[in-house]
Amino acid sequence: MNSRERLVKALNHEEPDRVPFDLGASLITGIHKIAYQNVLKYIGMKEEEIPIFDVVQQLAAPSENFLQRINVDTRNLSPKNSSKWQLHFEEDDHYRYFTDEWGIVWRMPLGHGLYFDMYKNPLADVEDVRDIDKYTFPDPDDENRYLGLRERALKLYEQGYAIVMSSISAGIMELGAWLRGFENFYMDLVLRPELISRILDKALEIKMRYWSRVLEEVGDLIQVVQEADDLGTQNSLLISPEMYRKLIKPRHKELFDFIHSKTKAAIFLHCCGAIYELIPDLIEVGVDILNPVQFTAKNMEASKLKREFGNDIAFWGGGVDTQNILPHGTPQQVKDSVRRQIEIFAPGGGFVFNTVHNIQPDVPPENFIAMLEALEEYGKY
Repeated sequence: MNSRERLVKALNHEEPDRVPFDLGASLITGIHKIAYQNVLKYIGMKEEEIPIFDVVQQLAAPSENFLQRINVDTRNLSPKNSSKWQLHFEEDDHYRYFTDEWGIVWRMPLGHGLYFDMYKNPLADVEDVRDIDKYTFPDPDDENRYLGLRERALKLYEQGYAIVMSSISAGIMELGAWLRGFENFYMDLVLRPELISRILDKALEIKMRYWSRVLEEVGDLIQVVQEADDLGTQNSLLISPEMYRKLIKPRHKELFDFIHSKTKAAIFLHCCGAIYELIPDLIEVGVDILNPVQFTAKNMEASKLKREFGNDIAFWGGGVDTQNILPHGTPQQVKDSVRRQIEIFAPGGGFVFNTVHNIQPDVPPENFIAMLEALEEYGKY
């Protein structure tokens, strides 16, 4: 059984030979460059240069040798940059800055910074819906994005890997908050819904055009379509269920129905936090895979999620807590936690092992190795 067969079987809620394992196939299932460097040093692997997979989160792009060594089943497939935008950094005495292709400005402290934080939102001062239409958004039809995409997908397919296709942006709601600014966005949901609706519609339009082009190219080769929209804090939803169902859910459904009409690939939705109340809605709009399965958040106990939703949605993540156990536990505590999570999520399939979100820079390499050893020991069916 190769990696692709293993993953497809698990996503079909069947038991493969072992639990599939993902590391680095998406922007939310990866490893910070510092943690990656520490692991490489610990296991005696040398890499001259570590490419950055995601600038904002400072994620490493693990090498093929590393991924093969630790038996990762998944591989990422991403578009190239637009011909109209290239990454460019600027610095002052305190920060390093860059502006992404949406016009959002990010900054990271010089010297000791671990991530880039959002600094300026391009639609923060917009007062009129018509100004949104005048804004220059990224062009999803730019051919440069798709150069060599099918060739890269064919190579991964021929190698037997499970392919995860990245999106063009953050989620529909999340992108709206990034463009407008969080304070403005959440106030506008109530006070100026017509303004927010136009931003959300623009995000949906761009995503639909992007996925139309991508799925024409590689819809027959990929196994997973990756989307995201954070809807929860660790204790509650970010918006009420009613607000989600009024403004976000219809757009999710339109996007996911469109994707399902173009490919057999499963839809992976990254959605952090305490989202228990909305999981039935996510299933209803066509989400096949839930990530990161933040089982330490309120009302998100792993056994309850598996019992109530395990027949209707696959869980990708939830393998070990990255806030407490993985960075601060002992190697034995890590192993015990991984064993418990596998015992809960693995029966009957529908489980892909990954940590709860990205592995952060404070994770000791000993604990990373303990996680791998536990997955190897307890992840066989």
